[in-house]
Amino acid sequence: MTHLKFSQPPKTQIVGYFTLIYLLVVIAWGAYVRATGSGAGCGNHWPLCNGQVIPATQSFKTWVEFVHRVSSGLSLLLCLVLGFIAFKEFPKTSLTRKGAIASIFLILLEALLGAGLVLLELVADNQSVLRTVSMAVHLLNTFFLIGAVTLTTLWSSQENQSELSIRPPFDPQYRGWAIASLFTIFGLLWVGSSGAMTALGDTLFPTFTLREGLAADLSPTSHFLVQLRLLHPIFAGLVTLGIILFSFSLKKQSQNPLVCFFVTILLGTQTAELLLGVINLLLLVPISTQIAHLLLADLNWIFLILTLSSFWIIPFQARHERVLN
Repeated sequence: MTHLKFSQPPKTQIVGYFTLIYLLVVIAWGAYVRATGSGAGCGNHWPLCNGQVIPATQSFKTWVEFVHRVSSGLSLLLCLVLGFIAFKEFPKTSLTRKGAIASIFLILLEALLGAGLVLLELVADNQSVLRTVSMAVHLLNTFFLIGAVTLTTLWSSQENQSELSIRPPFDPQYRGWAIASLFTIFGLLWVGSSGAMTALGDTLFPTFTLREGLAADLSPTSHFLVQLRLLHPIFAGLVTLGIILFSFSLKKQSQNPLVCFFVTILLGTQTAELLLGVINLLLLVPISTQIAHLLLADLNWIFLILTLSSFWIIPFQARHERVLN
């Protein structure tokens, strides 16, 4: 790959930042759609809203869903623009191009998943297993999407200065770190997907006191979504412990200041996420803390991606240097 140097930040990096921030806003609004039961606001029509391009109604839920669809459509456009600019600025073999391609694929998949929820009527008061699974899948795809945009943005800034190389994960020096990295990724994905199912249970089966909620969670006659609510805090606690151990170990061993910087933020976001989860539970999951909890989970995922990429993706000329003590 040819060496690239820009006199100013590449346009891919600038558009990537904007796209990532915009996606977080769309995700937050999507959580509001689910929490308010507005997913069926446009009926089972897609992409039209109740058979109309612009809904002629005063219904609050219809407009909440309509705004979400319009904003989601704009996120698709932004990812296409990001890909177009990345293809103009970077050569065929660049990681930035690969990240942009992944972003486009995942935003298209995101749109299809959203359409499927509407067309299959897996919205509003639907309590089926299919809806539960689809919510988890939707959350995982969203994580992958913001991860791809994050990497595209990061790699565009790094490839601005140097070619990049991937550390060999099967090398004895890095094999343990590869396993730890995979466990950390899967752990956070597992907590995220269980959180999506828990949020659905909180929406469909609200509780008004902690005692009432705990009794319902433990009751063998409760709906499976209610029983699942007890597992998410346990998963979150275990994964938080794992991330803290992994982060401290990586920070201690790595000589890369960028890795240490991102690890420090990751420790902060993970701790804040756990504390906010407790607050969310104590306040009986109001919509505001639900949205904040989701956004903090997204930020936590973003900084894990930044941490791992900064460790595993290095400048080409440094590929043979020993970076661990």
